[in-house]
Order: sequence, then C-alpha cells, then structure tokens
Amino acid sequence: MAMASLARRKAYLLSRTVGTDNVLNYGFSYSVSRGFASGSDDNDVVVIGGGPGGYVAAIKAAQLGLKTTCIEKRGALGGTCLNVGCIPSKVFVFVFIVGSGLDGEFSEFLILFKKTVSAAKALLHSSHMYHEAKHSFAHHGVKFSSVDVDLPAMMAQKDKAVTNLTRGIEGLFKKNKVNYVKGYGKFISPSEVSVDTIEGGNTVVKGKNIIVATGSDVKSLPGITIDEKRIVSSTGALALSEIPKKLVVIGAGYIGLEMGSVWGRLGSEVTVVEFAPDIVPTMDGEVRKQFQRALEKQKMKFMLKTKVVGVDSSGNGVKLTLEPAAGGEQTILEADVVLVSAGRTPFTAGLGLDKIGVETDKGGRILVNERFVTNVPGVYAIGDVIPGPMLAHKAEEDGVACVEFIAGKHGHVDYDKVPGVVYTHPEVASVGKTEEQVKALGVEYRVGKFPFLANSRAKAIDDAEGLVKILADKETDKILGVHIMSPNAGELIHEAVLAINYDASSEDIARVCHAHPTMSEALKEAAMATFDKPIHI
Repeated sequence: MAMASLARRKAYLLSRTVGTDNVLNYGFSYSVSRGFASGSDDNDVVVIGGGPGGYVAAIKAAQLGLKTTCIEKRGALGGTCLNVGCIPSKVFVFVFIVGSGLDGEFSEFLILFKKTVSAAKALLHSSHMYHEAKHSFAHHGVKFSSVDVDLPAMMAQKDKAVTNLTRGIEGLFKKNKVNYVKGYGKFISPSEVSVDTIEGGNTVVKGKNIIVATGSDVKSLPGITIDEKRIVSSTGALALSEIPKKLVVIGAGYIGLEMGSVWGRLGSEVTVVEFAPDIVPTMDGEVRKQFQRALEKQKMKFMLKTKVVGVDSSGNGVKLTLEPAAGGEQTILEADVVLVSAGRTPFTAGLGLDKIGVETDKGGRILVNERFVTNVPGVYAIGDVIPGPMLAHKAEEDGVACVEFIAGKHGHVDYDKVPGVVYTHPEVASVGKTEEQVKALGVEYRVGKFPFLANSRAKAIDDAEGLVKILADKETDKILGVHIMSPNAGELIHEAVLAINYDASSEDIARVCHAHPTMSEALKEAAMATFDKPIHI
C-alpha cells in the first residue's frame, strides 16, 4: 500500500504543471537554484509559527533528518487552534450541580465531566450535555430538581487543558530534537530571521529553507473595535466571566455558529446577524436549510441579508444599528456581548515579507506554487497564509507535504478533498463538491440520501435529527461529494474522505459491511440509495 500511495502521489504531481492549476496559478516563474548568505546553513529548515501547520512541519522535518528550528511568538505552541480557537472551544471541563432528587437517592452531586481531546468536542460537548440534562434526561428516566453551571470551573479547566496540550507539543519537539525559539520572527534576508525573544533579547536564526506558517487573525469590521470584554472575538468569547443574557453574533460561519451554540445552550439569547442570504455559504444548500432549522429549534435567531452599520458600547450594554443588506430602514439591536466572527485574515504583518520581495495577493495571502515555494527561492509558506481552506488539519497536511518536498520526496495536498466540520449539535461535516457546485460544473449526477430517523442507533439514543447525502457521477458512479448532518458527523465523514481520495464509487461504500447498530450504517444506506435502492426506507 505504501508503494501504491507513493506512486499515486508521483503520478499526481507529474499530471499537474505549475501555472495551470486553478488554485495555485499565480503567473510568476520559479527558480530551483539557491544562493544563501554565509552561515545560512545553520539549519536545514526554519519554521516561523508554531501553530498546527508550523509545529507539524517542524516535527516532520526533524523526522526526515533535517536540522530544524521553530520560532513561535506566543511562547506557547499550538497556535490559534490550540490556544484560543478550536481546542479551548472543544476542550473544557463540564461542571454542573445536580440538586436533590435523582429518584430521591442523593441530596447533591458535583459531576465533573472532563474531555481533554484535541480536535473533537467539549465546551461544545459540555454545553450540549448541560442542555440535555435540563431538557432530555427526564425523558430517559433520569430525574433531579435542578442543574447549574459552574462557569469559573469551566474556564479554569480550559486553561489547564490548553497548558497541558501546549506542553505536550514541547515534549514532541524535545523528542524529535526540534530547536524551539520563543519570540517574534521577521525576515532580514531570504535565509535569516531576526527574532525578538519573549525574554526581551534578540537573536538571528539562519536556515537553508524557511517556512512561513504564521496562521491567521480575526478579520476586523469597519467601525467596530474589539475590546474582548463586551465586543469580543472568539478569543474573548472563550474567556467570558459570566453567561451573557443576550449575545449577538456577527457572522454565520463555522466559528460564529459554534460559539453561539455554546452560549445559547448555557442560557444566552443568541441572535446571529449575517450580511449574506444564507448561513455557512460553503455548505450544501439542502443540508444548510436543515441545519438552520435545527439551530432555530435550539432558539438561535437569524437575521440574514442584514448589515451592521454602527455599534455603540458607551452604555452598560452594546447597541447595534442594523439595516437590510440592500439598504432600507435602520433598526437597533441590543446585546450584553457582541461576538465578531466575520472570518479570518492571513497574519503576515511585521514579517518583513516586502523586504525580501515575497509576493502576496490583494487579500494578503502569500503566493506559492504546488511545492509551497514563494517567488523567493528557499522561502516557503503553508496553512492560513496561503490560498485554500483556513482549517487546522489542512495546515498540518501543508506542513507535511512542504517538508517532504524540501527533503526531496513527494508531498501532496488536494484541497478539494479536505473535510470540513461544524462542531455544533448536530454536527455538519462534508467533503468534496456540494450539489450547487456539481450543477455549476455541468456534470450529470445522481443523489442518494438517507435520514437518521430511519437509523436504528440514532433512534435508540433518541438523537435522530439529520441525514447523509451523497453525490455521484451518473455515468461512472464516482463519488463527488458527501454531506452529513448528525451527532458525531465529524467522525462519520472520514469513511467518505477515504473513499473520495481513492476515487471510490457509491457502490464501493454500499457493498462494505457496516457494523449494526451504528450511525455509520446511514452512510451505507445513502450509498445504496445513490447507485440503487436503500433497504431501510
């Protein structure tokens, strides 16, 4: 299998030419020759940024026998994802007090539910558990008089979990002999990085190959100043000292819906304001509609085709001035806290890219070829600073592929086959094309769908909202896209990711024996519906 995989990657690279790719076509030429300053061979690889892309690239480079240094300005590895993003939002202790009751057996319980997993659940899962405790446990015969959230304990455990995870990465650095420099790095030449260390000093790190992996930052909106108290980014939303009575989320993308979902379950009245006519515009349209209905059942309100034209935080709360996206009468919306979640922008400020002549596009993204090389020989870029999905797992794949190229091997990342997950409840996960994209391409296709209402495991656990939807080429049955809305959709999607990566057909999935009873049977049934007929509906 390893040899087959390598052959596939080589064939893929040979079939593509720099300048013809519709993602990485930037109209400039590259030179494979390199001229480095004297002493620049201190490191084979220098990575600027210790986020998911950067630290993975550094570890992989060291594993390939390259002398490697990683520079990280936070002084804590893991980047936005681990420190103030996907990890703390999903890694939380869940503390709730169960009052007297529980069938009269006990007077009081302190239930400590710890989920310190890295890209999976917990604040989101914890808030879901709290919501279930309040609204669903009685239906399952579990009764008690009251449930209360211990928010300070949640925040303390979140900080502890993040600290432990960042230290874990430092341990991996030591294990793999990656040199770690804590400070802010900027180019002084294509082979030299000046680092202002967090201790207050300065050092110069030299390398034959330098990878920019500095990630992204919150996209600002005109006239809105984020103070991380009442007007917050996702960072501030993870550090609120109390549950806001009214929370307004500006932006209906992944992060906004996840954070809105968390605080909504914990008791906030959540209103999402979105300029576009739909939530999560990259999502399959049919799934999106069902997803929005699911969130509305959870009392999340949506104001679509609406823009924020003014924010007043001079009083005790925040007043937002809104108007229709197409123009019209203005209205006022009041909130205790406003979460600005209108997207992210590449973090390249202060890196000295202009000094060494690295080209960027209008959005500030660094332009690279298929080998992640910029127009400056020896300088590479990966992750959120280059085009493609702004996802932690995409950055990791970039990092591995990039250093494989540097080491003379064959790296490969296909952005059309990167899965995306919204970690709400239910979750929504997808890979490949949406139905709208398939139609736009003019491809004749078939659609197979299977609702979780017909899945025995989902019905047994009383959590059957959602569906699996598969799109396949009408002539060849090759799978073009898979979209899942369900509990744990982020786990279920990977069978589809593997299938798409190996150009499988819907019949291939349909003929694979799936354990019963499982949620994954819904994927098998949807595949059966795509090429023939399902059994259980």
